[in-house]
Amino acid sequence: MQYRTLGKTGFNISAISLGTWQVGGKWGSAFDEINADAILNTAVDNGVNFIDTADVYSDGESEKAIGRFLKTRKEKLFVATKCGRQIQPHVNKGYTPAVLRKYVEDSLKRLQVETIDLIQLHCPPTAVYYRPEIFGLFDDLKKEGKIQHLGVSVEKVEEALKAIEFDNVTTVQIIFNMFRQRPAELFFEQAKKKNIGVIVRVPLASGLLTGHYTEQTVFESGDHRQFNRNGESFDKGETFSGIDYATGLQAVEELKQIVPVGKNLAALALKWILDFDAVSTVIPGASKPEQVTRNLEALNEGSLSKEQIQQVQAVYEKYIKASVHHLW
Repeated sequence: MQYRTLGKTGFNISAISLGTWQVGGKWGSAFDEINADAILNTAVDNGVNFIDTADVYSDGESEKAIGRFLKTRKEKLFVATKCGRQIQPHVNKGYTPAVLRKYVEDSLKRLQVETIDLIQLHCPPTAVYYRPEIFGLFDDLKKEGKIQHLGVSVEKVEEALKAIEFDNVTTVQIIFNMFRQRPAELFFEQAKKKNIGVIVRVPLASGLLTGHYTEQTVFESGDHRQFNRNGESFDKGETFSGIDYATGLQAVEELKQIVPVGKNLAALALKWILDFDAVSTVIPGASKPEQVTRNLEALNEGSLSKEQIQQVQAVYEKYIKASVHHLW
């Protein structure tokens, strides 16, 4: 495993870590405690020491599973969770210090910890980033010992840039992959200047960049890749990175041409992200243990060649940029 510093937190965390949306979220299958435990153990057995979750993943079951798991391991593990998405309707006025405080305290109980290493606002409406009292709450929670650090999970680059104006924001979790390249522009530059930890989510574009899907692939009715393709339930950008599925398949076919014999597209896609020095960690999810080990293969990859980078960019320009770049 390779380790990197998570910005101002000072945490030394695995370059490839674990996102747990699949472990407990809208990916078709009901929460499975045994499978969740197997995924977590496989990750940590392979050197992963940073686990990202959220209070809404399977209505808290993901946090509970991690809480139980932490008691079985002796390694120093860092856990990041999120708050705010429980607010319904999910609008600016629903965000209040009292509501968020209660969410944090509930997460502490589910995780069975005294302090949360990293609490993140969970993709709040853009207007929330302009409310100092919301960010001030987390200073209070830090003084009380309930959290160690504050971060944000964002949908848009605009939100990321606004969030890091607050001194107590230490990390930004953002979608970044071969199909969502805008963060590599101004945001990465500013993140490095301010020593912000960058946590990359949706690195494989909801699985598209594994190269395993076809037009015949069928997703379960409870899987967001089936019900949220047009943003019916939450931001469209969370599903296939916001691109049209058929277009994504075309782009993937061209990307497969640059994968060396004996290698896989997912590993190449993850290594492409890790080659950006602003990135602290990538948090691909896994719905089964073998996906964890597959993702970690990226650590054995050399950096992409200049030619490969140019080919990735050409595919982005040809298929993706016009419909995605300006939106997020």
